[in-house]
Amino acid sequence: MNKYKEIKDKHQKRVNDFPLGFAFSNLQFKEMMEKWGLKETDTDKILTIGAGGFIRKSDLNEYNRMWKEIRKEEKYLIEQDKTGEGYIKDMFLYELENHEYGYTHELEDTLDALELTYDQVMKSPSLKHGLELARKEILDRENERDYVYE
Repeated sequence: MNKYKEIKDKHQKRVNDFPLGFAFSNLQFKEMMEKWGLKETDTDKILTIGAGGFIRKSDLNEYNRMWKEIRKEEKYLIEQDKTGEGYIKDMFLYELENHEYGYTHELEDTLDALELTYDQVMKSPSLKHGLELARKEILDRENERDYVYE
């Protein structure tokens, strides 16, 4: 199992369990507010988190704490992988696959998803090595697939 995916799934469950609301229409907004025991006009009691998402103002500290803890754990796991051959490789492999690197050969979406810059990766031996391993694995798979179809 991919170590990064395990952690990502754990974090996703935590986010899913958090009292977030999403509304893309007036009806959805009304239903979200009712679910929270609020009136549609109680907009002073909620905050937008972007992309159609909302939280109650009363949940703001817990929301910020959740994201701080998630980022802290991710940073810790990266720091613990001194060679880049464990968690870091799994991290890049998962996100490269998720952003269709095998077709696009573009890194930008992957790095954005990981909140990393290309310069940060290139300056860190473990990040650089993990990225190289993950890219090689994806490209090797693509070459195998091409070979099978010829």
